[in-house]
Amino acid sequence: MIINNINNTNIIAGPKLFPQLFIIPSSLYIFSLIFYGLKAYYVNVILVFSSLHCYNYKYVKEENMKKKIIVLALCVLLISGCGSKIPKLSNGDEAVVTLKDGQMISANELYEAMKDDYALQTLMNMVDKKILEDKYADKVDEARATADSQMELLEARIGDDLEELIRQQTGYNSKEAYKESLYLNYLEMNAILDYCKKQIPEKDIKEYYKNNIVGDIKVSHILITPKVNDSMTEEQQAAAVAEAKEKAESIIKELKGTSKDELNEKFAELAKEYSMDETTKDNGGTLGFINKDTLSSSYDELVNAAYKLKDGEYSTTYVTTELGYHIIMRTESKEKDDLDSVRDKILEELANTYYTEHPVAYVEAMRALRKEYDMEIVDSNLQSDYAKAIQNQLASFQNSTTE
Repeated sequence: MIINNINNTNIIAGPKLFPQLFIIPSSLYIFSLIFYGLKAYYVNVILVFSSLHCYNYKYVKEENMKKKIIVLALCVLLISGCGSKIPKLSNGDEAVVTLKDGQMISANELYEAMKDDYALQTLMNMVDKKILEDKYADKVDEARATADSQMELLEARIGDDLEELIRQQTGYNSKEAYKESLYLNYLEMNAILDYCKKQIPEKDIKEYYKNNIVGDIKVSHILITPKVNDSMTEEQQAAAVAEAKEKAESIIKELKGTSKDELNEKFAELAKEYSMDETTKDNGGTLGFINKDTLSSSYDELVNAAYKLKDGEYSTTYVTTELGYHIIMRTESKEKDDLDSVRDKILEELANTYYTEHPVAYVEAMRALRKEYDMEIVDSNLQSDYAKAIQNQLASFQNSTTE
């Protein structure tokens, strides 16, 4: 995945064979758009996928390769026209251009001229598409649907300027070409994450399980939110914040005077009376059983504080979040799942971390996949160009990590 940056105007570019810069995705799949000015747009695509299967594929031969590159350029179609007889040179080569006095430009000549500038990138895109669609056949429909939805969102936000913006910033000449890159990028991420998972040693999985996987806990809270608004002066807002803190502290004092046997009932009564969380107050403030990733990030401080409590304990100081001030109580806990039950989840998390720390995994993953499918580039010049390009890309990543 490549993100091009031009004058703070950014748009995601789909998979390229030899990118010089990668912005690495993180753990959850998100597609978001934020505007910067009238004609500036920021697109951030975060993709994460799970593991799949493998197969074998034999590479395209030179003659087919020539024809596909020429067809891609649309030369035969545009010059010769549909249904017309294609002229040939004396050596039997098909002509794509004819001139007076019987002069012609052959398909082979066109191929040789195009090969140095366009063939390698085009060839690798064709190869990768065939391999990825075979290996991740069960993800093809999902990949198409994802690319469609991403383009629909872009079109809704950017409108008629989208195609021009794509041309300027991604190197693609049409919305369809760009959408195809998003589709391939989705499939490509399966291969990258599968490769990264293979790099995770068992000891790292066990260590993550020990330190990060916890059982569910049942938590209740009382939320006190400062009654502030934009029309207030700074002094008025400060007074409202102080009032909310005082209210939270007074609730904690009431709890301190409650016996342990009556604590759950008292907490529920205070939640119904004072909590400003309308979704939980009538149920005594209960959030139900939660884990570290159950609630939104707005509750991170609350969740962390709850895990420090024991069953039957409440917070003796209020917990501050962006929502306000919480008094929390942990009432019950469960044993954490066994390692085998959460192994896939751990692997996915560690694989994303590995990719973030080792962006060269993109190159290594795709190279390994082509090798797995017995890729053979018959054209010796293209084979040499491919080897050089891979080495240059690996060196580029190496240099970026040592700077």
